[in-house]
Amino acid sequence: MLKDSDDTHTFALAAGTLLAPGSYLVVEEESLGFGLGGGDSARLFDASGTLVDSYAWTAHAAVTYGRCPNGTGAFKDLVSSTKGAENDCSEPPPCDPGEPGCAVVVNEVESNGGVPGDWIELFNPETAAVDVSGWIVKDNDDTHSYAIPAGTVLAAGGYLVVEEAALTFGLGSADSARLFSPTGVVVDTYSWTSHAATTYGRCPNGTGGLALSASSTKGAANDCAAGGFPFSAWPGGSRVVNSDLSSTFASNLSGLSYDPPSGSTPAILWGVQNEPSVLHRLVFDGAAWVPSTENSWQAGKTMFYPGGSGSPDAEGMTRAELDSSVVYVAAERDNSNSGVSRLSVLRYDASLPGTTLTATHEWNLTAALPVSSPNVGLEAIAWIPDSYLTSDGFRDESRMAAYDPAFYPDHGTGVFALGMESGSLLYVHVLNHADGTFTRISSSASGQPLSMDLSFDRDVGQLWSYCDDACGNRGTILRVQDQAALPEFGKLTVRAGFERPSGMTNLPNEGIAFASEAECSGGTKPFFWADDGDTAGISIRQGTVQCGPLP
Repeated sequence: MLKDSDDTHTFALAAGTLLAPGSYLVVEEESLGFGLGGGDSARLFDASGTLVDSYAWTAHAAVTYGRCPNGTGAFKDLVSSTKGAENDCSEPPPCDPGEPGCAVVVNEVESNGGVPGDWIELFNPETAAVDVSGWIVKDNDDTHSYAIPAGTVLAAGGYLVVEEAALTFGLGSADSARLFSPTGVVVDTYSWTSHAATTYGRCPNGTGGLALSASSTKGAANDCAAGGFPFSAWPGGSRVVNSDLSSTFASNLSGLSYDPPSGSTPAILWGVQNEPSVLHRLVFDGAAWVPSTENSWQAGKTMFYPGGSGSPDAEGMTRAELDSSVVYVAAERDNSNSGVSRLSVLRYDASLPGTTLTATHEWNLTAALPVSSPNVGLEAIAWIPDSYLTSDGFRDESRMAAYDPAFYPDHGTGVFALGMESGSLLYVHVLNHADGTFTRISSSASGQPLSMDLSFDRDVGQLWSYCDDACGNRGTILRVQDQAALPEFGKLTVRAGFERPSGMTNLPNEGIAFASEAECSGGTKPFFWADDGDTAGISIRQGTVQCGPLP
């Protein structure tokens, strides 16, 4: 019997199947009935259900994973695929500067207080050496240029520190570290807006995003904070203010979503309560966000499952096309049957009259998502447009190919990222609106133990994952990894992590939202939090966040 990491994905070998000594048997995806993801496993069981062998991985192999020596050794990323034949255990030759597969990265940056001065650390995550002779290092000024000397070879897993004395220029508080091939092709780049208290470093070392490191590790593996990722100071103002009227919601306000103003329509802040199951439409009256008085929104609208039954425990919400009246809600259970998990995405038409809303669609993903207890299940949801994914080279792990929206008819114009209160991974799904089916096309680490809300900034192309007081109210930023030579190429990967604003205590915030780039003022825009505990009678608070991509 063969399985991946999901016990529900099972394939039994046909009765009478014999494997001769020294021979091979290939089982195709078409026969398995399931694909293998970027973070997955291959497990072999005998007829009694006893595990015989297994191999797990955290990212797709550049080619394939195979045992070296063939049939007996440990698994490694092979030089070539040898389907149905002996594994190719040869070592890859060193690559030329700038060649695909030669992924040298800017790994750590010291811009203030280094010894003897500023420095830029390069790292080679490849399994072979890279000759970096003639590669060029610059800051944000094209006239500040340093060519790496001839004969410089960066060993596999090796570091090269370029000192300020060699650069002949320093690094400013708002600056960049840029690496180019000898032909002028950008190999890697990192920009910052203020000096780091320590350094800026990649976490995980060599592959993750750059953010504030726990300590300076010049010429060595980066010191990443607990949990594997460093968190920087909040990228906005420290001041956070109350933004709704006292006891408007009482408790249980969870997910948020923001519609920017458009023409004569003011900005709308949407929110969901999980119990009672109510969708709210809020407008700003000049002092606070208050319930809209249009179309029976004064007390919000009670939500039901398709057919008008049940009470969805609504934890997250998102909007897709902003010119549509549709709202999508993530629910972890039916409060009418609260002892049973029911991990669902529900679609509602918020333009309908009356004080209730019945879901037009339900995608029940309970069997497709990790098993969880009824009150720590599906918590977060964010819509991501196809246009962003295709332009940034997003990989469809279900097809082992670049994401192609045309392959998924009747799914609309985007996909849905989902987060669990019971785990750190994010799951990207395509939802078919015609037949109610769904397909998981990717999974990614959120950079935190759990995700209480997700929100996609469609103006700058980045996904926020937010954790509540269980994680100190930290947020991470994910973007599609566009470096083809990196193992995470085509996946949503963590690029930065941020502590909460210093002016906000550690509240049970289960929802976030932010204004559009068009509403930036002085380099920042409004940012909103939903307090599930209605602390001191307040459920919505407002601060600011830096405009533009982060970091």
